[in-house]
Amino acid sequence: MKPIDGMSVLITGGGSGIGAGAAEHLAGRGARVIITGRRQDRVDEVAARLGDRCRAVAGDVTVATDRTAMIEAAVEHGGGLDALISNAGNMYRGPVDELDEQALLDVFHANVVAGMMLVGEALPHLRERRGCVLFVGSVHTQRAFPGVAPYAATKGALEALTGVLAAELGPQGVRVGCVRPGAVFTELNQRAGLMGDDEAKARLEGLGSAHALGRIGTVTEIAEAFEYLMGAEWTTGSVLTVDGGLSLGITNA
Repeated sequence: MKPIDGMSVLITGGGSGIGAGAAEHLAGRGARVIITGRRQDRVDEVAARLGDRCRAVAGDVTVATDRTAMIEAAVEHGGGLDALISNAGNMYRGPVDELDEQALLDVFHANVVAGMMLVGEALPHLRERRGCVLFVGSVHTQRAFPGVAPYAATKGALEALTGVLAAELGPQGVRVGCVRPGAVFTELNQRAGLMGDDEAKARLEGLGSAHALGRIGTVTEIAEAFEYLMGAEWTTGSVLTVDGGLSLGITNA
């Protein structure tokens, strides 16, 4: 396994949820981390809590100039780039006969297109360090939850992209992977239409019995999967399911 200590890591969507949890976990293991997000106060708060190993850059992955600034900051902070964790994304849901076309395009831009463009721009640096790209999939590609077609479709695209880019970039020494989480409490739940933290968390925890292990997951448990894929030098094209058994289809919920 390649050691995490000293790696330079760029994490998009690092102001909350899985991104913030990944930053904390990886910085705690010696990585030099750049986190990005649209809200300056949120990424600054996370970076301040984590200390010198983490820096924050406000930016929107759907904006080309912001993507360039993110990569430049990561290269400067870490002396190169070993890993890109393309975590930033958004939620859009609704019945298929009520979807707004522009909103659908926007969620594909945020969740799929922006990440693809970021990979392309980061590639020279990743190639130099024989680094890796990690996407974030979803249990929505394995379990059909009505009304979530837009979000599930974007995550399906990312999981397919993982294999294609692994084949494309492997000869260049760059590995590509994807982590597929189950139910984990993050701010994305509020964007799904839930009103507040308590309501969102209660709804997710209600899914606990649908997991083989009887509970929802934590952001740290997802971060551990990132760590594994970052260091696994003979693993590429893999979608690693970390879902407590939710995708098994347990029927006692």
